[in-house]
Amino acid sequence: MSDIGERSPSLVTDDLFRHEGARIIAALTAQLGTHRLQLVEDVVQEALVRALQTWPYRGIPDNPAAWLTQAAKNLALDVLRREQRWQEKTQDITAEQERWLSSPAEDDMEAHSITDDTLRMLFVCFHPQLSAEAQLALALRVVCGMSPAEIAAAFLTSEAAIAKRLVRARQRIRELALPFAVPDVSELPSRLDGMLGALYLLFNEGYKASAGDRLVRQDLCHEAIRMTELLAAHPAASQPRIHALLALMCFNASRLTARTDDAGNLLRLHEQNRGLWDAILIQHGTQHLALAARGDIISPYHLEAAIAASHSLAADDANTDWSRILQLYDQLITLAASPVTEMNRAVAVGRVHGPQQGLAALDAIKDRTTLEAWHLYHAIRATFTAQLGRTAEALTHFKQAGDLAQLPAERDFIARRVEELSK
Repeated sequence: MSDIGERSPSLVTDDLFRHEGARIIAALTAQLGTHRLQLVEDVVQEALVRALQTWPYRGIPDNPAAWLTQAAKNLALDVLRREQRWQEKTQDITAEQERWLSSPAEDDMEAHSITDDTLRMLFVCFHPQLSAEAQLALALRVVCGMSPAEIAAAFLTSEAAIAKRLVRARQRIRELALPFAVPDVSELPSRLDGMLGALYLLFNEGYKASAGDRLVRQDLCHEAIRMTELLAAHPAASQPRIHALLALMCFNASRLTARTDDAGNLLRLHEQNRGLWDAILIQHGTQHLALAARGDIISPYHLEAAIAASHSLAADDANTDWSRILQLYDQLITLAASPVTEMNRAVAVGRVHGPQQGLAALDAIKDRTTLEAWHLYHAIRATFTAQLGRTAEALTHFKQAGDLAQLPAERDFIARRVEELSK
């Protein structure tokens, strides 16, 4: 057993659920079938609870992932044995049960099996007979390990609504008896849109967490990159837009360690130490952006990746090509308009044409209802009005932003801005 004094069991199991939870769920679903998805999720969760109950006293196992896998297996088999219909299974299935019981947990964690099963699980979640909302919620929960609360924040909806979507999705999978398999090439296009959307949301949740004490969840960002790389490596799935999404993730992930200072304070882009940016991830982003340039179709991911590249490749803030960034936002709005995209464009307008034009761009957003419930919108307004010398108005907006901010790092950042303006 490992030394419990070095790492908190709760932190270890939280990391394991993020990194290994999806893999364990995929491996068990491959054994039991998609109609048993709810059971699989339940036993993995119960295995996690048992780890939290026992590890503080017995110590963290040398192979925590294998411990959780075996615990989940045992729990699943206990449930199946208690079911009356289990006794009516054929001899072949009973033999399969014995093989499963005797196989070591490490075998299920082999890299090639993990890759195949996790990818299959992702395709199950995005079966075309599931609703688009159900697909995304299920993928974020089962494959990406996000909690219902985190998914609700990503969807800007309630946790109860997400819980209902997940229940309906599992019921639908059971009714349809969906196969646990990678679909034929002809079926891939109908599933890729939703899959990429889920991975995009997963990365964003890691880049700026919606809940908890940490602003940045690097584990989620790297898991999103890993899953997207799985897709890009699949011969039938590799497409320019997948490489564009990978490029976007790599460029943004390159700045993760520089987004906060040693005290955990949030740093704006121009305040970050660019020497801390990950040059290897920037290089990978550049390579994937080049691969994304193949073909004639431009997706929103292409444009967002190009915007991220403009920041990542600039020598410093003064040399950032904001005019090009504004042009890219104009194209992005034409292709895929949203209030958030328009808000981000307003920042670019402010950098190119000044704060007054930036405010005008914010005011021109037609559907601002969602934005006005978000702290970042008020922080942007506060920044523009402060630049115009309208201090009282800026303070009002900063205080609104502080009231809406969910994370300690965000509230502290806004409090510092209020303090600066109040002097």
